[in-house]
Amino acid sequence: MDAKVSWHNGLIFTGSADSGFQIPLGGKKEPGETKDGFLPMELFAIGLAGCTGMDVISILEKMRQDVTSFEVKVHADRVNQHPKVFSEIIVEYILSGHNIDIKAVEKAVQLSEERYCPAQAMLSKTANIRHVITLV
Repeated sequence: MDAKVSWHNGLIFTGSADSGFQIPLGGKKEPGETKDGFLPMELFAIGLAGCTGMDVISILEKMRQDVTSFEVKVHADRVNQHPKVFSEIIVEYILSGHNIDIKAVEKAVQLSEERYCPAQAMLSKTANIRHVITLV
């Protein structure tokens, strides 16, 4: 996998990767200033949510769970000193559907955590990751 950022000015960059998509990146602004794009650390949290979300929904589909709504939220706390890595992460899986088996959801989350999601594997080296399942 290859990725790059191209600088525009200040702390404004455009990121791109092999997929061909682009994403705006920006630095932290002072209150009242316009933001330029995602903060790089936000992309780690989004990447984790996307990685585990794709795992879990595909596993649930294979388990024939009738999911009608699915969302993954990530809350990440960081240490105060540089390099300000994530220290605590809560991953919340929010789903609804027809006759969802909570045991199937728990198994799908466990498989993502322990076997399939490289984002969790990497981030777990610096952060304590906790999982919450919310059936609506």
